[in-house]
Amino acid sequence: MRNLLTDVPGLKVGHAEDGRLGSGATVVIFDEPAVASIDVRGGGPGTRETALLDPAQTVQGIDAIALSGGSAFGLDAASGVQAWLREQGRGFAVRSAKVPIVPAAILFDLLSGGDKNWGRFPPYRELGYAAAATAGADVGLGSVGAGTGATTVTCKGGIGSAAAQSADGFTVGALAAVNAAGSVVIGRGPWFWAAPFEVDGEFGGRGLPHEFPVEALDPITKGSARESTTLVVVATDAILTKAQAKRLAVMAQSGLSRAIYPVHSPLDGDVVFAASTGRRPLDDAALGLTRLGALAANVVARAIARGVFTAAALPVPGALPSWKDQFGR
Repeated sequence: MRNLLTDVPGLKVGHAEDGRLGSGATVVIFDEPAVASIDVRGGGPGTRETALLDPAQTVQGIDAIALSGGSAFGLDAASGVQAWLREQGRGFAVRSAKVPIVPAAILFDLLSGGDKNWGRFPPYRELGYAAAATAGADVGLGSVGAGTGATTVTCKGGIGSAAAQSADGFTVGALAAVNAAGSVVIGRGPWFWAAPFEVDGEFGGRGLPHEFPVEALDPITKGSARESTTLVVVATDAILTKAQAKRLAVMAQSGLSRAIYPVHSPLDGDVVFAASTGRRPLDDAALGLTRLGALAANVVARAIARGVFTAAALPVPGALPSWKDQFGR
């Protein structure tokens, strides 16, 4: 176990970013079409091809999930991922045609720094292609990929990941692009809201404050509507139906509530994708899924904290400082 989404067998992760742009894209590529669904809790989501993830819809498997900065412009990243998959002969077969299925979600980083004057064509299609082409088992954390320009109210945001195994041997992993309107730390820090779920000091081992600062319960948020979003991909090697994947996504949303305060607001576009790479069946459908969902929520909380803990400030004037800039000493 490397404590990464790629601990789940049957998938790879790739990042691509442009330092001058101050933005990037991240992709999860499945070795074979994966059963997946989605749960949307934020008030301002930006998504593509997510309607087909409803359990009632026809398509049963997806080839990849694309996450990107760039707000609505970033939805082009999925087209780049599709282009790469098509070159590999991947896709939903309709007689002789194949159409790669790539649901996507975006976060807003247009005001975080970097040169967004890209001219006629946004660069996200090429970033999506590059992320797919470099996908592998190693997963960069922090200010990479879709997390390059991500921020929270007090600290630089970024890409985080975590994984765990259930008592009956199933693996659950999460990858989060943390760009929350709220705070991932208690008050002004350095303690993480997710501290009770931390494993082996993975985000600094600071624990909780000895005396809880009551003022931390007064919510502070950044910006205005449509400027924030936390994007999450949860995956497991358990065999799930689309309806079970939907329930896993719903339960995993609790991880956002454990790691971000406030969360699921009108200011955010928070989404959780849940996917199954289908390696072995659950012994008990209801109880087994309950255990997976509880574990997924914990893993999501840890991934979010790791995304902030590992992030680095953008090298631009006035950039929001990282957690390590403020508390790393």
